[in-house]
Amino acid sequence: MNPHSDQPRFAVLIDADNAQASAIVTLLGEIAKYGIASIKRAYGDWTTSRLNSWKNMLNEHAIQPVQQFGYTSGKNSTDAALIIDAMDLLYAGRLQGFCLVSSDSDFTRLATRLRESGMTVM
Repeated sequence: MNPHSDQPRFAVLIDADNAQASAIVTLLGEIAKYGIASIKRAYGDWTTSRLNSWKNMLNEHAIQPVQQFGYTSGKNSTDAALIIDAMDLLYAGRLQGFCLVSSDSDFTRLATRLRESGMTVM
């Protein structure tokens, strides 16, 4: 039997373009107070040097990098990919909550929608 089966399961979805890698240890520690971070994904264009600070954190904390090329200037395809994945995970029905990690307010509507569906959102 899984000893964690009674704990809430969270998806941690990180907008690596707008979040600091240095905050991950503290963030994951905080999430552990509430449940299990069963899904951990970081979204960004991993081919650029801008996200180099994330690479060690991805390996150390088993965070899955999700590659999203910036095809068009001024459009945030990273945000779109994160939102689509969040909705897919919501409708899969296997989670009790989400932790959305970003330093911008692009995900306010997503957080509201997840809460409307009964999810805990951090």
